[in-house]
Amino acid sequence: MNEEHLSVAVAAARAGAKELMLRRDDRVVREKGPKDLVTDADLASQHAIRSILMDAFDDYGFVGEEEGENDPPESVRRGAADAPPCWVVDPLDGTVNYVHRLQSFAVSIALYARSRMRLGVILDPVTDEMFTAIDGQGAQCNGQPICASGCQEINRALIACSFPAGVKARDPEVTRFVRVLERCRSLRRLGSCALNMCYVAAGRLDAYWATNIAAWDSAAGTVIAREAGAVLTAYDGSHFDDWNPKFCVSASGPLHESIVSLLADPALQPTVRSPD
Repeated sequence: MNEEHLSVAVAAARAGAKELMLRRDDRVVREKGPKDLVTDADLASQHAIRSILMDAFDDYGFVGEEEGENDPPESVRRGAADAPPCWVVDPLDGTVNYVHRLQSFAVSIALYARSRMRLGVILDPVTDEMFTAIDGQGAQCNGQPICASGCQEINRALIACSFPAGVKARDPEVTRFVRVLERCRSLRRLGSCALNMCYVAAGRLDAYWATNIAAWDSAAGTVIAREAGAVLTAYDGSHFDDWNPKFCVSASGPLHESIVSLLADPALQPTVRSPD
């Protein structure tokens, strides 16, 4: 990945964000499923992003949250040597916040190539914070380097998590939430996977976990967090899967081990629902 890819992704993120902000106070909302919302802004943002990305790289793959473009080409998923790079886009991460006119929503664009997410761009349209990273080149926010906090002790950690839409009292995520809440300094549910990962990368959060999100939610954030020095694995400590992201990301190895030990109980199998 190079600066041309980054420049195109940044332009696409700004185009998507413009569509979101134009519709923020006048948008059409419908339910994709119980408590799982989509707006006309999601669709307009994805159209704007896709147009810019594919005009620049028309032989690349494209995965987006909306309009049935959810699955990568099979050659991309299995990491075939001849597989084209693939853009992975969430045109509006944090739809519920957006619908309720809260902050904490974002545009997220990643580029997957050679069996790994290699580039990440996440834009917060409200604060105009642009988080970027290219594999092996570090992470930045508005052009300035960022790094994880390095927090090592869970009792000093500010942590975030994501719940599925329609979570129930007896679901495993509630048990995980309570287990971590009892041990950490404080626990948040902010509503945007992409921004949560950026906040770990920037040292604002010390850790974040999610077991019910889709690849486009986490794709760009994985690159940004990794390049900022954060530790990223599956939530049970096993290898992280870009296309099936059930994960924990932490500011340090010791903190990561503490959190994973609380999340990884085999009796707590993740429920399968759409993300918040």
